[in-house]
Amino acid sequence: MIIFKDIISGDELCSSTFEIAPAKDCPILLETDCRKYLKRKNEDFALEGANPSAEDAEEEGGEGESTMVHDIEDQFRLVWLKEEDGLKPSKKDFTSHLKSYVKKILKKLEEEKASAETIAEFKAGAAGALKKISGNYDNYDVMMGESMDGDAMHVLIDFREDGVTPFATLWKHGLKETKV
Repeated sequence: MIIFKDIISGDELCSSTFEIAPAKDCPILLETDCRKYLKRKNEDFALEGANPSAEDAEEEGGEGESTMVHDIEDQFRLVWLKEEDGLKPSKKDFTSHLKSYVKKILKKLEEEKASAETIAEFKAGAAGALKKISGNYDNYDVMMGESMDGDAMHVLIDFREDGVTPFATLWKHGLKETKV
């Protein structure tokens, strides 16, 4: 299996268990379909004979509580920057982040002595990727890796044309493959 890590933060963002393909209209962006499923909170097991206090049980929430999550979010411990919590950056702030992020990827590619072809591919596609993401920003759910490194890649979740299938968007050149 291959784990894809962010080249800036080192956070694990995806793996080869997901079907990853270049975006049709922007090949330096990768897309992978996700699944949403119900995750129950407090799925922790209790040892036989254990008797948690009533106060502890109240603080942790009810036994039947559950929430919808994306499989990629759950498996890679991504942190959702929810708009209702005031965590999702404004479009202007996110566009500024993307411009800075593109420069960081380019610098990292040069430091790691990537091939001239790889660097040229990234440079040629970066403007189109910025335009695509900025133009669709309002539709995205924005997630960060578990380190919450603001300089690192943000995983973007949107829905396919069917309105049901979620998919994640990642920067191809912002990922490093690690075989496990």
